[in-house]
Amino acid sequence: MAARRSRKGRRRNRGRFGGLYKLLSILLILAAIILGCVVFFRVNTMLVEGNSRYTAEEVIAASGVQQGDNLFALNKSHMISQILTRLPYVDDLSIQRKLPDTLVFYVTESVPVAWVESGGTCWLLDHRCKILEAGDSSLTENLPQVMGLTPLDPSVGGRLTVAPEEQNKLDRLREFFTAIGEMQMTGSLTGFVDLSSENEIRFGYGADLTVIFPLNGDFDQETYELKRALESMDERGIARSGTLDQNYEGRVTHLLPDRWLPGQPDPTPEGEGGGETEPPAASESPQGENNADE
Repeated sequence: MAARRSRKGRRRNRGRFGGLYKLLSILLILAAIILGCVVFFRVNTMLVEGNSRYTAEEVIAASGVQQGDNLFALNKSHMISQILTRLPYVDDLSIQRKLPDTLVFYVTESVPVAWVESGGTCWLLDHRCKILEAGDSSLTENLPQVMGLTPLDPSVGGRLTVAPEEQNKLDRLREFFTAIGEMQMTGSLTGFVDLSSENEIRFGYGADLTVIFPLNGDFDQETYELKRALESMDERGIARSGTLDQNYEGRVTHLLPDRWLPGQPDPTPEGEGGGETEPPAASESPQGENNADE
């Protein structure tokens, strides 16, 4: 009787401690794996892809990573923040670990699309209105000047900031640059992007044309209509000159013969003198609606 009780007690003890032994074994295995990662997986090779303005050495130096650093102890978010802060032309960045000892930086660089003047200095902007560089007018060749905004304390690497009463215009400017870029028309912006008006954005396009969009319009739609209007003008032999005004109700486009430029009075609306050349032909919108030009 006593022997049976003793055997049952030993079985209960084995069952009680068996789970603990398994847990300890798992913890020891995990500790060994972590120790192996710390000891063996160290940075030996660093590669940079997608860079052109900055050298690979500059990107690596900005990250703060050194050869011999532990591959798994690196804080990728901190490294990305360091690079974006120190190298203004880096627009986007991702970092990948490749075992056993390689770190790869994938870089997307910004391209200046316009510039703004403040304090006698020219500040280059990308499509997100990030300030890429500051200097004299030699930096601004072939880039349009943003007008109608007053920068507040601009600094290279930071975002363009303005007074609260101008914030909507700045937000719309970013959306304008994005829409123009998606339509691959950024390279045709010339001279100026003027936000002085409260309800229009006016910009130079090509050598002799000024285009007017409604400030609070759908820029995706407006750029599509612009592209179709230009194609129609080319097909019909109409010169790309004058003022192409898209700020009319009903998605109507008018081509005025006189080109509006900054500093001049507002363009003369249709029917108030000044004449009007034959407008671009009607075009179909992405939604299938007609752009009825008069």
